[in-house]
Amino acid sequence: MRSTPNPRISRTALRAPRVRRRSLAAASAAAVVAALVALPGGAAQAASPDIVISQVYGGGGNSGAPYANDFVELYNRGTAPVSVTGWTVQYASAGGSTWSRTTLSGTIAPGHYFLVQEAAGAGTGSALPTPDATGTIALSATSGKVALVTNGTALSCGSGCAGLPGVKDLVGYGSSASSAEGSPTGSLSNTAAALRAGGGATDTDNNAADFAVAAPTPRNSSSTGGGGGTGGTRIHDIQGAARTSPLAGSAVSAVPGVVTAVGPNGFWYQDPQPDNDPGTSEGVYVYTAGAPSVAVGDSVTVSATVSQYRPGGTGGTANLSITELTAPTVTVVAHNAPLPAATLVGPGGRIPPSAVISSVTSGDVETAGTYRPTTDGLDFWESLEGMRVEIDNAAVVGPTNKYGELPVVPQGSTTRTNRGGILLQAADGNPERVVLGKALAPTPTADVGDTLTGATVGVLDYAFGNFTLQVTATPAVTPGGTAPEVTTAPTAGQLAVATFNVENLAPSDPQSKYDGLAAGIVTNLRAPDLVALEEIQDNSGATDDGTVSATQTLAKLTAAITAAGGPSYSYREIDPVDGQDGGQPGGNIRQVFLFRTDRGLSFTDRPGAGSTTADSVVNASGTPQLAYSPGRIDPANTAWNSSRKPLAGEFRWNGKPVFVIANHFNSKGGDQPLFGRYQQPAHPSETQRHAQATAVKAFTDQLLAVDPNASVIVLGDLNDFEFSQTTDILTAGGSLTDLPRTLPLPERYTYVYEGNSQVLDHILISGALAATSYSYDIVHINSEFSAQLSDHDPQVVRIPLP
Repeated sequence: MRSTPNPRISRTALRAPRVRRRSLAAASAAAVVAALVALPGGAAQAASPDIVISQVYGGGGNSGAPYANDFVELYNRGTAPVSVTGWTVQYASAGGSTWSRTTLSGTIAPGHYFLVQEAAGAGTGSALPTPDATGTIALSATSGKVALVTNGTALSCGSGCAGLPGVKDLVGYGSSASSAEGSPTGSLSNTAAALRAGGGATDTDNNAADFAVAAPTPRNSSSTGGGGGTGGTRIHDIQGAARTSPLAGSAVSAVPGVVTAVGPNGFWYQDPQPDNDPGTSEGVYVYTAGAPSVAVGDSVTVSATVSQYRPGGTGGTANLSITELTAPTVTVVAHNAPLPAATLVGPGGRIPPSAVISSVTSGDVETAGTYRPTTDGLDFWESLEGMRVEIDNAAVVGPTNKYGELPVVPQGSTTRTNRGGILLQAADGNPERVVLGKALAPTPTADVGDTLTGATVGVLDYAFGNFTLQVTATPAVTPGGTAPEVTTAPTAGQLAVATFNVENLAPSDPQSKYDGLAAGIVTNLRAPDLVALEEIQDNSGATDDGTVSATQTLAKLTAAITAAGGPSYSYREIDPVDGQDGGQPGGNIRQVFLFRTDRGLSFTDRPGAGSTTADSVVNASGTPQLAYSPGRIDPANTAWNSSRKPLAGEFRWNGKPVFVIANHFNSKGGDQPLFGRYQQPAHPSETQRHAQATAVKAFTDQLLAVDPNASVIVLGDLNDFEFSQTTDILTAGGSLTDLPRTLPLPERYTYVYEGNSQVLDHILISGALAATSYSYDIVHINSEFSAQLSDHDPQVVRIPLP
């Protein structure tokens, strides 16, 4: 259970006002219509293999302008250096045919920019980065034509300029531009430039498609790969090809992007002009410490400090950190900009790794190891941090929990369970999992096996030890038809033994929980002869008042079973010492034997044991007996500190002894998360479970030493996997068989945690019982469903005994 809220949600700050401007969408539509009317025919030249115009800005020095000068930016999208000596950058008004020129000199390296500074306006705004060429042309702030020409001859065209000899590239901007490649861009402004997509690398010979209207970001020849130069920082420069920002602690200025989602204390925004590296995220969270003054679709620039924020919750300092911008100054450049397309994850898009969460073998992943987004799930999701992400027809692999979290995987993920989950294995933590969160829109109520029809879209966040897709619209659910299972009834000659963790059952729980548990025992488990219960609380429940008796809890449960049409069940248990067995404070949880006596089972009472009395094995002329029944195994052993002591009982089935040990081992609390900062994750809780397994194994060995053919059943919530060392200890030497290990992989789970179907509950049987034609079933009635009475599924073994 989580006790620490997400600190993001609790931050507060003042709200800033927002100023409305003309809709960019409307401006772009008008530009397209004007272009269709004004351009009767001119076809664009073939896409340039190298030098293109990558940015045009004509508002320099005007009111509100971020920069003092107009500029034209070039980019070498090719693979070899190109000399531009003798070339010219030329400009004409939107409908004019008289062109002004700025002559260039020098060479542009591949992947580098080239900044041509032009005239200043009234002088307001910051200086440009050091220009690579300087001219005196005064560009229009809203609409015009810019050409890159491979000679010094002035153009004289008014339209059809793109197809003329010597015209290397042409950009028509604004609704009234009379010449362009394809259609002109949208109208610009004092605060908006035309920026070519792909960091300058995209060229389809259609200005409207190739350029976005966004905040000016001038880059000179020192800038490469779509950003990084003075005054030209982009979001992908902030995120970097790394698990933490290479600019952490640094101030960045006028970083452009489009707002994609707004939360209560910040917003996400994304660069509509990504670089060519899928390993660098194009989105980032801006922490405003209060209600943001921006809206989805705002084109903005952000000046802020780059920070690494480590969220609280499960794992605490073991969580990964999130790159975010803090203490921001946000400038709205335009409204209603188109959102960057969501990155598709799954078939048809980026495929997440299927087995490896991290290949870092030791230490802090934020300071060690190579960044591997193509092979490591942790790095794959890190490369999408803050971005819009889409999963089509997402498969639900864990039920919606009380926090509104819903684990999903893309279609095609491997090692699925028979009922639609995804199986946790020793070498596969299922890195393709992502958790849907409700910070921006409600998540739907769904069960394992359901499908989220169509596109699930959100921004990728990280919270409580998991990458979380904060959905921006509630997905639709197509039910998968998963229903609670009903096991087979035992025959007259079969002893049916079950185990069931009933999750902190207390008298204060509603009658509906008791009725539901009773129906599960009577209907779904078919009223087994013996049920080992875990997490039975005392009569005052979680109230820490010194009460240890659980008579009211058990009376209420047995009455509900009878009311559900079940048999009359008796019980045996030993009250723990107050506050010594862990679990919910005040609850004093314990294991209980619940049994019926109408089919041949009876309990052998050997009284005298208290909560601190150690049970032992007695050799009665070659037949093992318990000194106390019920009794507790080695309760003074430090292995049981703040943990439940095993309950041992001696039963007789048709006159023959059966020894049963009910367990509830130490929980996994304190273990590091799978998607955490430290890899491989440490599991400090397992040390105590290993000691507990050793103590239980020693006790069963004593029983089998007296009679190797003794009927021994060890069962309960072991809080560890079927492939764990805990289970290995119990099965060492082959004296006990772990029944979950005998099932096919798609059936091996009793619990679903964060979308991982896994085994925590076990039934182990001695060799004599394993040699029979027993039947074993994990009965899925809880873990896959959002409406559940317990988070564990029960299981039952039916053993043919004479």
